[in-house]
Amino acid sequence: MAREERECEVSHVVFRIPTPSCLCLAVALLTSSAFAQDQGNPSDVASSQPMASSSPWHYGAYVDVGYVGNFNFPDNHLWRHRATASHHNELSPNMGLAYVRKDATVSSRWGMELGFQGGRDSEEFGFLLGERSVDGGDVLRHIHRANVSYLAPAGNGLLVTVGLFNSLMGYESLYAKDNNNYTRSWIADYTPYMMFGANAQYSVNDRLTLTAFVINRYFHLAYTVAQPSYGGRWSYKLTPQLTATQTIYWGPDQRNTAIQYWRLYGNHILEWKGEDVTVAASFDIGTENVVDQPGSPRAFVMGGNLVLKWHVSGPWSVALRPEFYWDRNGRWTGAEQFVKAMTSTVEYEVPYNWTTIAVRVEHRYDESTGVGGGFFKGGESRPGVAALTPGQHLFLVGVLLSFDSP
Repeated sequence: MAREERECEVSHVVFRIPTPSCLCLAVALLTSSAFAQDQGNPSDVASSQPMASSSPWHYGAYVDVGYVGNFNFPDNHLWRHRATASHHNELSPNMGLAYVRKDATVSSRWGMELGFQGGRDSEEFGFLLGERSVDGGDVLRHIHRANVSYLAPAGNGLLVTVGLFNSLMGYESLYAKDNNNYTRSWIADYTPYMMFGANAQYSVNDRLTLTAFVINRYFHLAYTVAQPSYGGRWSYKLTPQLTATQTIYWGPDQRNTAIQYWRLYGNHILEWKGEDVTVAASFDIGTENVVDQPGSPRAFVMGGNLVLKWHVSGPWSVALRPEFYWDRNGRWTGAEQFVKAMTSTVEYEVPYNWTTIAVRVEHRYDESTGVGGGFFKGGESRPGVAALTPGQHLFLVGVLLSFDSP
């Protein structure tokens, strides 16, 4: 599940995750057998699904409310260096949106998307240290999608999209409902969730799809220079269940637009999707020479994760995601750090007609080391400076309500 409306093996990484990190997974395994006998006929669940529609028009809405308990009890209630699910120890309206979409098809070649959003997950996503917002950014962050598309009658069909569209990079979405876990991974928060510009997608055959894009910059709401960035993606079905995807981004994201300062970023995904089990591996690496530091040092960032999701029975699913993230120079997160994390999630999802209600219970442990590493905790290290600690336990409950027309 790449970012549709919708996320390397490092031999020296050792996850020192306390036993509670797999609490959610254990709960699911213990409870699934008890509930399996009470699920009823599977056809009863299927009968609640909406009938397929031949209309190219679709519309829907989504509400996400969560409570993230942070056992460090930071005074500011914040998750350091993160933009999504970042408000802790308080009930948070993390996302709400409404949209309308028309698909571009052979019989009706023009398409469009328009949607609006609000909530805490839409407040600060999409910025790196020192970047300022574009003019009107406080308004533009409330736009979920705004684009037009055209399916040109060329070969197997060339789909051209212009405007604000879903990101072509990454496995995870800004919206928790589209992901296997409630909280996003580190690489997800530091790659674009949306792109502004144009892209052209062509299916060479039923296995290979190629996409090229020209966009305003890495993060569409961050202002750097008035010069576009470029990229491309290929996606290939190795088998009916196994898909490999690579996306490359290249462009100027600093005040000096000389080509030696352009950012190069690669996103790689390998996904195996079965009937009840999904396994996906993601690996990202990025680099650029930093203009505003003495000697313009070359910055590197690297991250990866492995997502495993199992539909246990009926409405029950469990997911597990180990990950790492290395920001060597502090260019992406604002601090030189190496992060290891483990996330386990239990989901109870009930679809009915056009509506889906999902409740997720999740435990997550992050450990950050390095010169600038650490997470907020209660108290101050000195007057006016929040105290830090290397580890952070989160335990959360999220309620996701979706309404989507067929």
